[in-house]
Amino acid sequence: MKRHKFVKLMLKRANGKPATRGEAFAPANIALCKYWGKRDADLNLPVNSSLSISLGKLGTKTVVKFAKTADRVFLNGKPAPKDFADRISKYLDLFRADGQFFEVRTKNNIPTAAGLASSASGFAALVKALDQLLGWGFNPRELSMLARLGSGSATRSLYEGFAVWHAGVRADGMDSYAESFSNAWKDLRVGILEVSNVRKKTGSTDGMNRTVETSELYEAWPAQADCDFDELRTAVAAQDFTLLGETAENNALAMHATMLAAWPPLCYWKPQTLALMQKVWQARENGLELYFTIDAGPNLKLLFLKENQAAVKKLFPKVQIVNPFSS
Repeated sequence: MKRHKFVKLMLKRANGKPATRGEAFAPANIALCKYWGKRDADLNLPVNSSLSISLGKLGTKTVVKFAKTADRVFLNGKPAPKDFADRISKYLDLFRADGQFFEVRTKNNIPTAAGLASSASGFAALVKALDQLLGWGFNPRELSMLARLGSGSATRSLYEGFAVWHAGVRADGMDSYAESFSNAWKDLRVGILEVSNVRKKTGSTDGMNRTVETSELYEAWPAQADCDFDELRTAVAAQDFTLLGETAENNALAMHATMLAAWPPLCYWKPQTLALMQKVWQARENGLELYFTIDAGPNLKLLFLKENQAAVKKLFPKVQIVNPFSS
């Protein structure tokens, strides 16, 4: 099934009323069990299921209105770069009626395309705003399937807290959606260590494709990801922080190992990235229970508990600490 047919089937479920504008916020999310590899590129169906934690107030706010003669896309108050605008317009093609154009104004309070999941929050906020504007009246599960067509990770940014994205098995993609998972873990903290806010030379999609096509290590990835997914669900449900941290860090390093074994080799890390990893490992040897995860970019995300927040802040003075479950 192609994505246009998928959207057509989805829109048959619409039961709301159109409006003159749509406005929505979606949080960025950090995958603890990573999504890496697609079983269907056109429908953005993943090889493995994934699990994430949202980043509270960090994410994307988007306003969508109708435009008269052409799409107009703005990023952080300025006309968006052409590649960014083209990606948005291509996504809007899935939903627009003949002769219909849109004005999209999106603001990120996290760096764009620097490995901090801005595309995830961006497409989640866009699809929520479109739901208001076009009057679909969809629930979060349905919206997650539409957001998936813009960015796979956007499925999980429909939710606050923990979310799981089910890989599904159906060829039509109707069982590949995200949903909220478990209860609040009030003592869990995420720390963001920004190494670089510069746009990545190799986007996540291109990097993923290169890894799948050329890395001999990738063959082992789906089975490990499935195992890690189950372990993380157990850890979250039991609020077992040691299991959560160990599994998430190992999952991230395994994903990056498959990239390093691709050809040409793919490395998103900077020298400072590795230095920070080593600092985390040394801290753990010294008795501080601290773990990290890292997406397709150079920036580290720390995982720790509230009781260790002061120690983490002392060790990493520039860390941005997020409480995913603050009201």
